[in-house]
Amino acid sequence: MRLVSFKKPDGTATYGTAVGTDVLDAGAKLGAEFPTLRAVLAAGAVARLEGVGAAMPMADVTMLPPVPDPEKILCIGLNYLPHILESGRPHPEYPSIFTRYPRSVVGHGVPIERPNASREFDYEGELAVVIGKEGRHIPAERAWDHIAGYSCFNEGSVRDYQNHTTQFWPGKSFERSGSMGPWIATSDEVGDITAQSLTTRVNGNVEQHTPFSDMAIPIPDLIAYASTVLTLMPGDVIATGTPGGVGRYRKPQLFLEPGMEVEVEITNVGTLFNPVGAETTG
Repeated sequence: MRLVSFKKPDGTATYGTAVGTDVLDAGAKLGAEFPTLRAVLAAGAVARLEGVGAAMPMADVTMLPPVPDPEKILCIGLNYLPHILESGRPHPEYPSIFTRYPRSVVGHGVPIERPNASREFDYEGELAVVIGKEGRHIPAERAWDHIAGYSCFNEGSVRDYQNHTTQFWPGKSFERSGSMGPWIATSDEVGDITAQSLTTRVNGNVEQHTPFSDMAIPIPDLIAYASTVLTLMPGDVIATGTPGGVGRYRKPQLFLEPGMEVEVEITNVGTLFNPVGAETTG
């Protein structure tokens, strides 16, 4: 299944599934029991969404990040050799983990925003892993059992703020600077995620391409490490890192400006599309 969250034309937030070019409003029927998609994941009730709800064209709704209210978004830095090399940093022995916040992420089709404070707004196509089952001290060999599915992630990064100090947080936390979607493709639909690949396009031009088999630290080890520190909860998002080809290290550099468009495509998962806009107030 393809799990979605969205706002209907009247502004009501809901959730359901994507089928072809439609979304099904399962939240209208199940919302009293499960107010959000995160609640569905926490209850282990994803199977109850299949075929439930009135259909409406996806083009008529505003897509939200598939889990609009995750408890946490964990991001992995320097997890592909080409990006490690282009950034001039050492190969990681342990995952480099930093956090984002829900207000920094928008959904499919919604503009990501270049902040007024910077002109170094970069793209980072990534695979997002969505946790489906709570766990602490999860062994790597059992990590796959804790995954609900996968989504596309664009970790829009404000490079000068990212490099003000050794802490990445400022450049990764501007409101509406990143995106996720268009849905969560459940694990059974995707199959072997390590056999898939990611492509990032800016204005239609391929800027990043990588197979997930090239990760420096694979998904099970990321889950094992993170869950040693804290409990992973249903709906938590792990953005697993970006490959080489980001705009900062291109010659000439390529930064995002209003009017540009970015696509992050993952085979067997989907394609996340966002136009680039200027920062709005609020």
